[in-house]
Amino acid sequence: MLADVLPYLVCPHCGDDLELSGTSLHCPNRHTFDVARQGYVSLLRAPTSFTGDTAAMIDARTTFLGAGHYDPIVRELVAIEPGPGCVTDIGAGIGHYLAAVLDARPDRAGIAVDAAKPALKRAARAHARLGAVLCDAWQDLPIKTESTGLVLNVFAPRNPVELNRILHPHGKLVVVAPTERHLGELVSAVDMLTVAADKSDQVSARLAPYFTEEHRVLCEFPMALPHRDAAALVGMGPTAFHSEAEDIAAKVRALSEPVAVTGSVTVTTYLPVSTVESGR
Repeated sequence: MLADVLPYLVCPHCGDDLELSGTSLHCPNRHTFDVARQGYVSLLRAPTSFTGDTAAMIDARTTFLGAGHYDPIVRELVAIEPGPGCVTDIGAGIGHYLAAVLDARPDRAGIAVDAAKPALKRAARAHARLGAVLCDAWQDLPIKTESTGLVLNVFAPRNPVELNRILHPHGKLVVVAPTERHLGELVSAVDMLTVAADKSDQVSARLAPYFTEEHRVLCEFPMALPHRDAAALVGMGPTAFHSEAEDIAAKVRALSEPVAVTGSVTVTTYLPVSTVESGR
């Protein structure tokens, strides 16, 4: 799986090309990176204390996304025409969205970037043309400059400088961000974190001056969730960092089944801007 994305990857230490030899990647300067038994590779440039989502959160995400509840979001992403290059998913998790885009684009390879090893263990098996890479989105990405035709960023952090650097001049960045209505029925019932009313505008402001907004669409859809899937929905997000799984499940069981929940996100497409800082 990594072989398909090797042309787009670079050594995080020196920036040289990488080659696959046995179960390791290496560059001409003898920097070596072992491929994990599960198929992903760590290309961290420097040690970091942030390890991403927990194994329990990844299990919850697998349960929820596997049931198809977020398929309206998937359809929006699949409809976006990429520019030249690979597809890179920043904060890819289990590779759910990236795999769907690759299914629709048989000529593309995809790089799943995440800081969580439990997520990458699943992402590495999500698609035959997907390579899973462990790295920190706030560090320099181990991806060649202007090599990506489409960057996916779904409920994930984003580093504008690096996203601008890896994106092809004719490529696109697509950001999926929640609105204040997203999962509103669960916010008070399960003590979920709230979303600012101007979340999408905040995202666009932080991406400037490296990106300009091209198109924004509201993707809103109803969900009727069994208790298991409602608990998984809460358990796969940031609320899980502050609440025990059993506490979440108990609060969800107190709700009528199925649980009526509104999905509400903006899907915003951005174009790269030429700036002095980006070197273009």
